[in-house]
Amino acid sequence: MTVIVRSLSPGGPTDAADVAGFAAVRRACVPAMLATPESVAFDGAHAHPAARYRQLIAETDGEVIGTAQVGIAHDSPEPGQGFANVYVHPERLGTGAGTLLLRTAEEHLAAEGAGTVYSWVLDEPANLAFAARRGYRASRRAHFLRLDLARGALPPRREPPAGVELVSGSVFADDARPLFALDAETAADEPGDVAAQFTDYEHWLAETWRHPLVSRELTTVALVDGRPAAFTLARTDGAGRYASGMTGTARAHRGRGLAKLAKNDSLHRARAAGCTEAFTGNDTGNEPMLAINQWFGYEICATEVRHVRHLG
Repeated sequence: MTVIVRSLSPGGPTDAADVAGFAAVRRACVPAMLATPESVAFDGAHAHPAARYRQLIAETDGEVIGTAQVGIAHDSPEPGQGFANVYVHPERLGTGAGTLLLRTAEEHLAAEGAGTVYSWVLDEPANLAFAARRGYRASRRAHFLRLDLARGALPPRREPPAGVELVSGSVFADDARPLFALDAETAADEPGDVAAQFTDYEHWLAETWRHPLVSRELTTVALVDGRPAAFTLARTDGAGRYASGMTGTARAHRGRGLAKLAKNDSLHRARAAGCTEAFTGNDTGNEPMLAINQWFGYEICATEVRHVRHLG
């Protein structure tokens, strides 16, 4: 069995079998992370030029058996930080695909000036051992959580407090700048190894707000005196699966339960629209959000461990 690694066509027409295979591997390895052929192609075509983003596939006999997402953390204030997230189909482990994908990813990042590589690794003995053998050191952990929308009971909708209004994200279809500002503020406060600073509104529009997985109708925004104060960004794959892309509250309005209010409304919208499963992810250090998700009835379905390696 010969394994080869190559890139998907960046920003251009991509073979339909490649993007379908990429999405299938991602779903098999991490079901909580929504992936469709359309979203894979979109991610490659709309990545920021400074990210030097590449999507790699490992294949054998024409079958895609592994993937990697590789790039530079261009929105971090600290330069030289790269990422390489490698996944191999559970039925194709031991073929050498992971080794080839990681080697190719590291070579690309080194050539682009990265001195540090961060990688999410599934919290399973074989995966952790693979990372350790290649010089990666374990850092922080994050959970994937699942909620059964078909059979689970959601908390009832509550009437918003005075001065607070819940609206759909579609309200901002023509001008999403207020949501961009809120997303930038909440993302800057997220716990993590690599800080993020959103400053490019046009790119946020292209990469986030217009992403094919994003549902503006199922996104909920809590307005305080008419301005966005909290939100939950909804993603759906068209097959009954819903995911919270981001949930956060502006600093000036934290501690009022607005994120919980917005997420509950979004989940009710999702169930009414026919979604049967809801997924989300939390850094284990984000205790307030973990508590909110446990209140909804989410249960941990998988865990990843962030690893880091210094190149050279």
